[in-house]
Amino acid sequence: MLGASGHIAGVINPASKNKRSYWIDGKLGGSPDAWLESAKSQPGSWWTHWSNWLKPHAGQEIAAPKKLGNAKYKPIEPAPGRYVAKHPPEVMGT
Repeated sequence: MLGASGHIAGVINPASKNKRSYWIDGKLGGSPDAWLESAKSQPGSWWTHWSNWLKPHAGQEIAAPKKLGNAKYKPIEPAPGRYVAKHPPEVMGT
């Protein structure tokens, strides 16, 4: 599957808007250009296609834990974390 837009546009725009398109079912084994040439263009969001593919491959749906972490992996800090307010040089240590 290949989306026609960047990941931000695909995540921000609801699938119901049908603003984008994607390609599926290209022939594997050749170059990326050959795959795209053989793929089928589909209108709409790839999220719906992916969600439908995931359902039969996913395990049983379970409720989210009420508390984050466990005895082995304790939470570091509350979400979203301090790093989201920092500029890239601060995060990278440069």
